[in-house]
Amino acid sequence: MGKYIELNSTNFDATVKSGLSLVDFWAPWCGPCRMLAPVIDELAADFEGKANICKVNTDEEQDLAVKYGVRSIPTIIFMKDGEVVDTMIGASSKQALAEKLNSLA
Repeated sequence: MGKYIELNSTNFDATVKSGLSLVDFWAPWCGPCRMLAPVIDELAADFEGKANICKVNTDEEQDLAVKYGVRSIPTIIFMKDGEVVDTMIGASSKQALAEKLNSLA
């Protein structure tokens, strides 16, 4: 079963530089982020080998949040080969996130 990738300033660029990545910017105190957590886990399993499903704890990685213009959480950034191709703000359904990933693949 796939597991999401916990990103930080050390491994971020190397992880997202090739292929498709979903990056969830979240924080432990954020209610909608906690609601989204099981969806991210399911997507990590569903898209194993097809896309990087990642999470960034904005409390611990404020520099990354600033770099990508994250002003509210959860923010989901879709990246292809290291470039931001789309952004979704707020909790989204698994179906909406999966459709977005499939449309970008």
